[in-house]
Amino acid sequence: MQMFRKIKKGIEMTGQFFIDELEAIRKDSGAILILLGALLIYPLAYSIAYKNEVIRELSTIVVDLDQTSTSKQLVRMVNGTQQIHIDYTANSLDEARKKFFDLKAGGILVVPENFERDILNGRQTHVSIYADGSYFLIYRQVISGAVSSVGTFGAGVEIKKLMMEGKTYDQALEARDPVSADIHFLYNPFSGYGTFVMPGLILIILQQTLLVGIGMLGGTAKEKKRDSFMVPVALKRGGVFPILFGKAFAYLLIYLFNCVLTMVWIHHGFGYPDRSGFFPVLMLVIPFLLSVIFMGITVSVLFRRRESSIMFMVFLSPIVMFLSGISWPVSSIPRVLYVMAHLFPSTLMVPAYLRFRVMGVDFTSVRHEYLLMIAQTFFYFLTATVALYFSARHNATKMAKEPVE
Repeated sequence: MQMFRKIKKGIEMTGQFFIDELEAIRKDSGAILILLGALLIYPLAYSIAYKNEVIRELSTIVVDLDQTSTSKQLVRMVNGTQQIHIDYTANSLDEARKKFFDLKAGGILVVPENFERDILNGRQTHVSIYADGSYFLIYRQVISGAVSSVGTFGAGVEIKKLMMEGKTYDQALEARDPVSADIHFLYNPFSGYGTFVMPGLILIILQQTLLVGIGMLGGTAKEKKRDSFMVPVALKRGGVFPILFGKAFAYLLIYLFNCVLTMVWIHHGFGYPDRSGFFPVLMLVIPFLLSVIFMGITVSVLFRRRESSIMFMVFLSPIVMFLSGISWPVSSIPRVLYVMAHLFPSTLMVPAYLRFRVMGVDFTSVRHEYLLMIAQTFFYFLTATVALYFSARHNATKMAKEPVE
């Protein structure tokens, strides 16, 4: 009977701390902006920016030094690709170089002199492509568009030559290309940048905004000495748990709503791949959110001012993004850095989420990451418990030393 009363009392206290934390969030406009507003603004802004998926019709300059029907045919083929748009035709490479900076073009295509004559005489000729290597996506599109056009043009020349030797079109085609590559782009059919980066980026945004919001509220509580009322409860045996569960459930409720917003509305609204559905993904999302929440509560006791959490988490955000494996392959990251990156829940969540939802694998394929996320949740639960307890002890000591008015 006494045990039942203790459990009932613990549940009541947990509910009270849950309500208190929601009330603290409601009264803090900065926390509302981070915990709710940012989850609408950031994913929506990024998704709109990446909506076109691939870069098309990049401004390109042509230098046609041959000025023949053959060279003009090649230029038309290049201009017909989706990657390139010929904006200007220059008479020399020096003129093209000047226009390159004026037009902010993506590249320059140079057709050499005697281009047609060399082709008719069966001699090899060269087409020069100068692409802006300072911007990787622009460089990739200009090179791929120009190379595919020049390759198609060269194949046509060779096929015509073989047909003149007496071969049929099919025989010439087989002789020109004896081994044909049948290419399929899995999980991202259009090689779109938004489809590639946004599903993982949404998880990073969820994690970082949650950590910033918890840190802000922790710093605010210390500034206004609101955390002092928790001291009597936290120092009792088992008293930390109602505080911790109350806070955690408040953030979990808000971020389950944010997950629906980002992983359902935005994910489906912009047509990102979904081979599992949202509800099966919840078994990954819940331990991920809990580990982030407990990590945030652990770290929040270190912030004595609300601005400190913002500065600290903004400093960490690009590091977390890089070490997650979204912007750079994990296999190319130094082993020590990648092991350290597992302090952040996103390092486990991002690859598991992408394989589960985008690639459509079954649960056994992400079981390793899932079990590690469960272990990570328990680890940060313990650290949050210890952090709240010692924070309460520190506040109790500080209150005892303050003079009574």
